[in-house]
Amino acid sequence: MASNIGRLAARELQRTYPWISPPFIVGAPMRVISGPKLAVAISGAGGLGFIGPGAKPADLDDSLSQTPSLLESLPQSSPTLAHLDRYVILPIGVGFQTWAGDLETTARIMRAHPPPAAAWLFAPRHGQKELDEWSVGIRAATDSKTKIWIQIASVAEAKAAAASKERPDVLVVQGADAGGHSRTKGAGLMTLLPEIADELKKDSNLPQIPLVAAGGIIDARGVVAGTVLGAAASAMGTRFLAANEANINPGYVQHVLDATDGGQSTVRTQLYNHLRGTMDWPAEYDARGLANASWRDHEAGVSFELLQERHAEAAKKGVKGWGEAEGRMATYSGTGVGLVRERMGAAEIVEQIRKDVRRVLDEANTAVYE
Repeated sequence: MASNIGRLAARELQRTYPWISPPFIVGAPMRVISGPKLAVAISGAGGLGFIGPGAKPADLDDSLSQTPSLLESLPQSSPTLAHLDRYVILPIGVGFQTWAGDLETTARIMRAHPPPAAAWLFAPRHGQKELDEWSVGIRAATDSKTKIWIQIASVAEAKAAAASKERPDVLVVQGADAGGHSRTKGAGLMTLLPEIADELKKDSNLPQIPLVAAGGIIDARGVVAGTVLGAAASAMGTRFLAANEANINPGYVQHVLDATDGGQSTVRTQLYNHLRGTMDWPAEYDARGLANASWRDHEAGVSFELLQERHAEAAKKGVKGWGEAEGRMATYSGTGVGLVRERMGAAEIVEQIRKDVRRVLDEANTAVYE
């Protein structure tokens, strides 16, 4: 049921990342939550885990330093271990919010370590020009061993990336159901991904860029849907919030596990950024997170100064700083949050999805053809 374009792109990614097992599951680079433990666990299960950009650019050095020993500690059954001697790259990716990044620092750090398999670029302040600068810098620092992934949320962005002389190796197509930061205006994955796929097919002189589906994918049903729409892989962030290896406060996790009806319980806003002092995100971006006491007070007209005071007090409460009723700390998550029902290891999540995909496909084929 997968599109032909998606199948061809999936084979290309299999050649690029020889340890992956179908369906190709990608762990999104959530800023401080996706550390090397989470990334290695996902890659160790036959996916591709990404390390987040961290609190500051220099954090990448520590993350890449930890990665080799984490790889060596993978179970002997890991498909990744079987391929470690066949390439000179780290089988994980790294993510960057380019508007807040430091390309010079990034390039210096990447030259000091084995190159990661992929660099996921997102949120430029100056559009494709900025993404091109980062692509040039990373490719130069890694002798082009690190493949460039660019996250987009519109047909226009896809066309600009495809036409660039620094054409990316992969496009991550993020639908509007995604948690965390994304474009304030956007379409759901159901329409966005096939329109982008169709648009890119129009230029027969260019090789097809593999597309990764992102935004609202939580389980095997979402993975199958993304594949049918033309994706070669599926990226997940919200589901991995409840992975044992995530660098996350237990209160944050509990808020995610307690949440239901994500279309109603999440909100899109810059408020949570501003409360923690991040005021300079590019204007065309905001973030999706679960509503909490901070949000309700904001809606009721409480002054920002008082909201900041209450937020600062909540930050001292540890686990109790999060939650729907009294929590005030940001719980970034997508609309699929109601499908996240238990905490488990990242490898277990990947393996469960892989197991369930066959069942979902069988049920879909039966429903269509019986």
